[in-house]
Amino acid sequence: MKGHGTSHGAATIVSAFATGRGAAFGIDLTTTADVVLEEGSGIEARIDGSPTESIALAEECARAVLEKYGDGRHYHVSIVTRSEIPISKGLKSSSAAANAIIAAMLDALSVDYDELDAIRLGARAAVRAGVSVTGAFDDACAAWFGGVVLTDNSRDAVLARDVMPEDLDVLIHVPAPQIRKSTLPLDRIAAMRGIVDVAFRLAEEGDYLRALTLNGMCYSAALRLDTDVAVRALQNGAVAAGLTGSGPATVMLVERSRSNELLREMEGLTLMRANIHNGRSMT
Repeated sequence: MKGHGTSHGAATIVSAFATGRGAAFGIDLTTTADVVLEEGSGIEARIDGSPTESIALAEECARAVLEKYGDGRHYHVSIVTRSEIPISKGLKSSSAAANAIIAAMLDALSVDYDELDAIRLGARAAVRAGVSVTGAFDDACAAWFGGVVLTDNSRDAVLARDVMPEDLDVLIHVPAPQIRKSTLPLDRIAAMRGIVDVAFRLAEEGDYLRALTLNGMCYSAALRLDTDVAVRALQNGAVAAGLTGSGPATVMLVERSRSNELLREMEGLTLMRANIHNGRSMT
């Protein structure tokens, strides 16, 4: 039995690390997963283009689906993922991979399922695999559905849905270093809780641009990351700019009519360009 799954990426509006509540929005970078289920046992997984990356997340996702939907049958599982999303940069590569693998497994099994339950399976698998601190339910929902999603990650609950203005371009600075969740200074992050709460209240009020910028400044300080790229972007016409996730990538939002101008002003930096993905409604 074969299955295919696709998930978009996402970017942070407010990170849930400090408070358990987060907000994210979809972008149009994609991750795909192809799955083959055969009689037998064991899980094989390959991340195309990244052969040295851990396959623990793929294994945990496959096990989670088989435990819930496999009817007690034993399968040998082969998984291949392909992604446009840089790994461990803050652009939700793990959430997108989990989503895509879960969707591919469910497609292979040909079962009916609730989409939020499927996302929860992936979020919990990410915690078990050690690639997420909170399960990143906000990131996973934004990556699966698109648009803006506000969540309480402590309950895997959706608090609000919205869309981002589609006349904005997304520019992303992706530095070379990777930041692994296991290295995060949780005590410094916890110290930012009060200010991150302010950013989340802005997001609840629909002020996603100021929420994103404030959140980025808070987490950059906690993680000892330079804010120069974000400040330069704001100086040169970006309507919002800040660290996404635990970084080190910086996301910049700019009116489409000014995006080429901003690219010129940010000369010397290698920037990715993406579109907002507002997706579809939840079912």
